[in-house]
Amino acid sequence: MPSSEPTAGTNLPEQLVRLTRRMHRAQKRHLAPLDIAFTPAQSRLLRIVAHYRGTPPRMADLAERLEVVPRAVTTLVDGLEAHGAVRRVPDPANRRVVRIELTDTGRTALRALRSARRAAAEEILAPLTAEQREVLGGLLSTLVDGPGELHRSEGNRPAG
Repeated sequence: MPSSEPTAGTNLPEQLVRLTRRMHRAQKRHLAPLDIAFTPAQSRLLRIVAHYRGTPPRMADLAERLEVVPRAVTTLVDGLEAHGAVRRVPDPANRRVVRIELTDTGRTALRALRSARRAAAEEILAPLTAEQREVLGGLLSTLVDGPGELHRSEGNRPAG
């Protein structure tokens, strides 16, 4: 007679979702005293904009990187612009093109977001030994990169 209890493998999707939510809550808690209220999508957009070197990205570049429709990027940029974190600048080569660049406020917010993410991760990983963290890091790399694939996260995608 089959057991109705979930096995460790069938419970993994729920555990991953719960861990992600816990990470978001911990990061939000670390950001609360700093009065930074960006959504996860806005935070990701800031990270992506920061990784462009030289020429700031176009709205279309951001939509492609975020894998969303351009209208969704417009909404995100509007919110970040209202906070003074980014600004729209004309493309010197094509006046119909608008590029998005970080402001000093955006760079400061990004440093605070990174610090909060590191603190949240430390909090969550605190019960693990150094060896367990290393194993977890290897497992996560395998899952993020996929077998035999080159992963292109915000940190290692070519600037452009």
